[in-house]
Amino acid sequence: MFEIRIICDPADTDRVTKTLAAAFATGPVRQYATRDGERARLYVTADHFTDGEPQPETWPTPEEAYALAPSIISEIGWTANEAIGRPTYGWLGREFWLRKAAVLDRIALTDDAPGDAGEVAIEAARRVMDLDDQADVEDPRGYVRQQYAQWVTSK
Repeated sequence: MFEIRIICDPADTDRVTKTLAAAFATGPVRQYATRDGERARLYVTADHFTDGEPQPETWPTPEEAYALAPSIISEIGWTANEAIGRPTYGWLGREFWLRKAAVLDRIALTDDAPGDAGEVAIEAARRVMDLDDQADVEDPRGYVRQQYAQWVTSK
């Protein structure tokens, strides 16, 4: 598995993404603006096809995904701090939503989690999937674990 970074014109992102998906077994594409705001940066995890077919997606276990995560209390504090003074949640970026979804997933995994904690974690995970344009992912919490593990090791 390897990571690809591409800087291109925003109008070319769909074409580039489709071309990469045809050549490699790709994960979700993360898109950000360049510092000058005129081009797009695309990041994608990719692997070679096996016998011409992509391998099924395997998600990291919670233990793998959250091995480097701060405590749940610390993450709750961070997300609360980020939200204070913001007029709406729309002003919050991907890092906020990823960390919020991850902490809700971790809470749902605890023995004393409320009955609807899993549903709340899934809804937060879907917000991250929406930001990443990944509507077709079958396991939203698995997706958050994958993205969180990648984020936490790259920061």
